[in-house]
Amino acid sequence: MILEIRHYTLKPGRREEFITFFEKHNRSALRDAGMLVFGPLRDLEDADKVHWMRAFPSMEAREKIKGDFYGGQVWHDQIEPIAMSMIAHFEAEVVETTDGFENFNGASSVDG
Repeated sequence: MILEIRHYTLKPGRREEFITFFEKHNRSALRDAGMLVFGPLRDLEDADKVHWMRAFPSMEAREKIKGDFYGGQVWHDQIEPIAMSMIAHFEAEVVETTDGFENFNGASSVDG
């Protein structure tokens, strides 16, 4: 499984507004596009940061799903104009799980 660990620095004072928008609109749009989404997560050391993750079955699937989503009308009309207006900077790390990767329930990828 391919994971993106995403870190957003929001414009000052916009974190709760971003979280509300993410939870009401963005998360469902990402899931509808085929991404697994975990988050958002409040940074405990910086009041203007939010983290979240998304997962894909493979790099090939990641490229297709992201291409379809970011090239689509939902992103351009409903998500981008609002979400991007709150973000000052973002970074993402792309990682691959190991064979023994455990989910939050303690099941590993080899357990099925």
